[in-house]
Amino acid sequence: MTPLVFIAEAKESAQVTDWSDRIGWIVGLLLFITLLYWLMRQGWKWRGTLQSGLPELPQAPEAPGEFREPKLTLSGRYHGSTTAGQWLDRIVAHGLGTRSRVELTLTDAGLDVVRPGATDFFVPAGRLRGARLDKGIAGKVLTEGGLLIVTWAHGDKLIDSGFRSDRSAEHADWVEAINTLNISTEGAAR
Repeated sequence: MTPLVFIAEAKESAQVTDWSDRIGWIVGLLLFITLLYWLMRQGWKWRGTLQSGLPELPQAPEAPGEFREPKLTLSGRYHGSTTAGQWLDRIVAHGLGTRSRVELTLTDAGLDVVRPGATDFFVPAGRLRGARLDKGIAGKVLTEGGLLIVTWAHGDKLIDSGFRSDRSAEHADWVEAINTLNISTEGAAR
């Protein structure tokens, strides 16, 4: 026998794919992913239940006037809120954990946070505790100084809220303006 004939006789057809095994693995994987998603959702809801003692978010005052004249405005992203000083302790109650676009307006009355598709809120000037540049907040880490963090009091809790402007060069002006407003409102309260 010549080597070519021997090779031709030894050739077999390729293995047929066992579709039932493959479908079983795919269904199992989809069930596993669904379980993980459900567990994450339950954790988010549980965190909201634990934070249910947080009072409702203040809304912007209706009355126009000199206190409502904008000092600064900012368009960008809201990245969430955490317990002050604990950048991984995300607050989800009252929609504070929902990321969204944001329009910030700083006035003498306070900080107006307008979030399309999420809950808007207002931080009165007397509750602002300061602002700083930082690199991260729960779920978002950027380069040093990439986030504007505003610290404010809500009920008996201090909260850090993270914002990122579409034009990050604005962040330093915001830190200065909020800290100046904070100093002037503390002086007026004494």
